[in-house]
Amino acid sequence: MSAKQTVSTEDSHILLHRLLEASVQRKASDLHLSAGQAPHFRQEGKLAAAEDWPVFDDTTLERLATALAARTHSETPPQIGSLDGAMSSQDGTRFRFNVYRRSGAFSIALRRLEDRIRTLPELGLPAELYSLTDYSHGLILIAGPTGSGKTTTLATLIDRINQVRACHVITIEDPIEYLHRSQKALVDQREVGQDTNSFNEALVASLRQDPDVILVGEIRDLNTIRTAITAAETGHLVFATVHSADCIGSIDRLVSVFHIDEQPAIRRQLAMVLRAVVAQRLVIADGTKIQQELKENDDPIAATTRLVLASETMKVTNPVANLISQAKDVHIYSIMETGRADGMYTADECLAQLFREGMISERTARGLARNPQVMLSRASRLRPARVVLSHSAR
Repeated sequence: MSAKQTVSTEDSHILLHRLLEASVQRKASDLHLSAGQAPHFRQEGKLAAAEDWPVFDDTTLERLATALAARTHSETPPQIGSLDGAMSSQDGTRFRFNVYRRSGAFSIALRRLEDRIRTLPELGLPAELYSLTDYSHGLILIAGPTGSGKTTTLATLIDRINQVRACHVITIEDPIEYLHRSQKALVDQREVGQDTNSFNEALVASLRQDPDVILVGEIRDLNTIRTAITAAETGHLVFATVHSADCIGSIDRLVSVFHIDEQPAIRRQLAMVLRAVVAQRLVIADGTKIQQELKENDDPIAATTRLVLASETMKVTNPVANLISQAKDVHIYSIMETGRADGMYTADECLAQLFREGMISERTARGLARNPQVMLSRASRLRPARVVLSHSAR
């Protein structure tokens, strides 16, 4: 190939698969494509340009972006902003991609998704959360910022249901990242843009498809939230993600979408159907134990790629349901602090454990804690327990 590569629209699909194949062969976690640059692969946490690939020009990137956009609900690449999607390489390896503009040209970031669905302990979550899959109906939320692993956690919970329950599972995702092949359950996965026009359209339709379990990739608009609550009320177990920093904020996040006159009624409905909220975030693992490992391995770059999951769980017991319906969310935290017997724990408890284990530094723990002094006091009283690291955000 020439130093600067231009390809036809037809060849762009071939080139795309060659790039994905190269990523798999190099065991790269990420692939970055930018105009005026050769492809960059991230291997073992280190990002470097591939010397055996040419520099791609603006035209090549635009055609690759067009080929990727054709796999989503958009027919063309974004003129402003970015576009998300997922695809498989020819060997079946799944990749998530983001097409975005910078300085008027296109860039593309692709992340290789894991070949298998991990267990909750492998993710850094307590195995007790598998009990969330035992509910016959209700609403379960996985909360957190973008890139905090919400999709991965949902995939693990759906995989558990697929293994142990004879039921019908419908997922509505944008894009589909993890493929679930039917085992004990019958799993139908639908992708927004390819199989349906919107989350709400698919959610409304799912109620006529005899589901037992429904996964909604994200609920953020009024109609989708309303339909999800209705589905949970009418005997379905509904899993969904929400962009919120913590469990209590998730409630306000849902309620605030509705008109103020309707919010009291929505709160009463939520109090009846909400079963649990799990909030999570990925934090750089900069604790003493990690620093010692990095010193021994002489790999300073890994310090920015090793991540640990910090989480909290709220179960909707009768006292919590009463506080939700009465709009007294601020008092829920005190119930969570004393709710271990009900499967609840706070983010501060999790941070204390991570600090005690040497997974995160005191500075990081203090910066994320709701009450730093109480968190540190709790850490001093904890016994060490095994914590599993995650090496990349999902």
